[in-house]
Amino acid sequence: MPELALVVGLGNPGDRYVGTRHNVGFEVLDALVRRLAADPARPARIDRLDCRALTGRVKIGETPVLLAKPQTYMNLSGESVKGLLVKHAVPRERMLVVSDDVALPVGRLRIRPSGSSGGQKGLQSIIDCLGADDFPRLRMGIAGPRFRPGEDLADYVLERFSKVERGPLSSAVDVACEAIETFVAEGIDAAMNRFNRAPETVPAS
Repeated sequence: MPELALVVGLGNPGDRYVGTRHNVGFEVLDALVRRLAADPARPARIDRLDCRALTGRVKIGETPVLLAKPQTYMNLSGESVKGLLVKHAVPRERMLVVSDDVALPVGRLRIRPSGSSGGQKGLQSIIDCLGADDFPRLRMGIAGPRFRPGEDLADYVLERFSKVERGPLSSAVDVACEAIETFVAEGIDAAMNRFNRAPETVPAS
């Protein structure tokens, strides 16, 4: 039996945050569940509370995967993630964390095997709780064409995507689902080689 993988999507719980930039990690996991559930042989749901996260067990190929959406709010995500890693005995290198990244434009994604949080509060919480930053992450670009460095991030990340941004975002979410499947089946190097490229982005207005 292949080793269990853990895929974590970061976001904030509650209807008020649905569709916001900060919740793109949740959005990717929801899309992955829909993708997997299209095959009747692979039922998929994220509806079980475990270590303060909504979780679901799926299979990608022959590999068992635990999907998790921490319900702690973004800044405390690490508490939930650490609990899941310990409880389910998942090595850090078999965990992929999906988060938003204001340093990337909408439509871009980037996969890395380790590194700093880049100021993303959920990633920083995970790093702080684990005492390590050597875990893979998939960063989803959320910077729209009108975003300017130095803008108040606290307000910006809680905004919803515009209609113009939704096209490139939807394409990036689909690519992210493929990247997750590649990470699970083939590993981080294969995922980086295949998906660290520049897809469609939102043109400047």
